[in-house]
Amino acid sequence: MPKYIALLRGINVSGQKIIKMDKLRSIFESMGYQNVITYIQSGNVIFDCEEDDAAVVRDRIVSELISQLTFDIPVVIRTVEELRKVVELTPHKMINTEENEQRYITFLSQAATDAAIAKLESFQNDVDEFRVKGLTVYLLIRKNYGESKFNNNFLEKKLGVSATTRNWETVNKLIQLAEGGS
Repeated sequence: MPKYIALLRGINVSGQKIIKMDKLRSIFESMGYQNVITYIQSGNVIFDCEEDDAAVVRDRIVSELISQLTFDIPVVIRTVEELRKVVELTPHKMINTEENEQRYITFLSQAATDAAIAKLESFQNDVDEFRVKGLTVYLLIRKNYGESKFNNNFLEKKLGVSATTRNWETVNKLIQLAEGGS
């Protein structure tokens, strides 16, 4: 049975789209998903599911969230194996914590076009950097994510796809929780 991680975009941010994690967990359980775990208030749900097609799972979750919450929430689905691969492939193996460098991962809902990626590349700068690899944008932030040009909204606009961003620690914690750790 596949183990999935649903990454919900834009919930519990600035008083918008408020969802308590126990309510979110109960929605997933009502869909028949098993071993449901939520992690922090930003919309991370780990669960087991009989369905092998992640797109079918995502569409079902989006539909159920609209039905029960009355607002649309973009959802990105990844398997635990896909998250492990994202961590393994990071181009930013080393960071300079004394310089406050931080790693973030933006998960794309679908592949961006080559033209969109080329357009985004024109925004590279000396402060922050990014690399697009398939359905993932790796970010190295040298100041503060809240002040970075490469925030989630900017990346969505330039790449023309829905996306959601998590910090490096959250991605690794999701893998740990999915593998049965605490």
